[in-house]
Amino acid sequence: MTTTPSSAPLLSNTTLAPSPACLYRHSVDPDAMASVFEQLVAEVTSALSADALAGALDAGIDSMSAILRAIPILEGKVLERGISLIATTNPDLVVLTDNLRLPVTPAAMQLVEKNAVHLYRSLTLDADSGGRRSYTPDLLILNRPTRIAHVIDVKRSLSSYEVSRIAALKSRMLAAALVVPDLLYKEHRRLVAEDVRVVIVNAESQRTDIDGGIWPLSHLDHLLEINGAGAAMTRLRELFREKITGNWTGARRQLHGAPDFQSGEGGQGTATADETNERTSLAASGAANDADPAKAAGHATMPRIGFAKVPGSELR
Repeated sequence: MTTTPSSAPLLSNTTLAPSPACLYRHSVDPDAMASVFEQLVAEVTSALSADALAGALDAGIDSMSAILRAIPILEGKVLERGISLIATTNPDLVVLTDNLRLPVTPAAMQLVEKNAVHLYRSLTLDADSGGRRSYTPDLLILNRPTRIAHVIDVKRSLSSYEVSRIAALKSRMLAAALVVPDLLYKEHRRLVAEDVRVVIVNAESQRTDIDGGIWPLSHLDHLLEINGAGAAMTRLRELFREKITGNWTGARRQLHGAPDFQSGEGGQGTATADETNERTSLAASGAANDADPAKAAGHATMPRIGFAKVPGSELR
């Protein structure tokens, strides 16, 4: 069964209950993933080293503005790769991240915009159909035993998104989902999807609509069927911010000619009140920018299209 749109508004402040422990067969331990996460963060943030930040600070406001704009974009990349990494720990999942350009035809958009989900949820369109418009999801994940595919768009924040912009994104995702069964069957070794669901994962969790396809990181457990997935992603996000803050502190010390305690030079030290204020300012500046990276049919059963659904919610 697919999820139909909720009658609730797109913006919801409802408190979400935490995922039950050991709900699924597979689990991930954030502590056990620490070294892998640190390696991922170091790789993604290599362009924002202490030296690079010091150079930008010394060069002037234009260079510094470019650095600040890059931070949320890199955080988005960390989130995408982190979810993919965690998803691979569930052997039931097929995780696709490359070459995912899905055509969005005028016919598909008309189906989505002019009809309720239940009127087109059993339709599928040809993945070879051309068109100027397309949609590139961050991830496409298929659960082979259940034959449920999720088209996933990862956002570090939706704070700068107007309601109309979110609605347009969801419509484009639903239209693109219509070609997913055909795409998986033809181009990915006859993989079969009988149910295609779309979901926007919002890392900051400040705007959620579970029935309408906007999920917080805490609900990754349900999306990936992996206990602890949400907690692991929260830890990864913390590591990213700690790394950026550490590099920022190191850059300031370089410019002031002070020892770089972050890299181990000159012994151990603690941040001054001034540095703490600047860290807070940097985090606020990064949050003001929103990353928006550019993002078959199994012939035994007609596929269904709809929003992501928490397992068991069909019974409510």
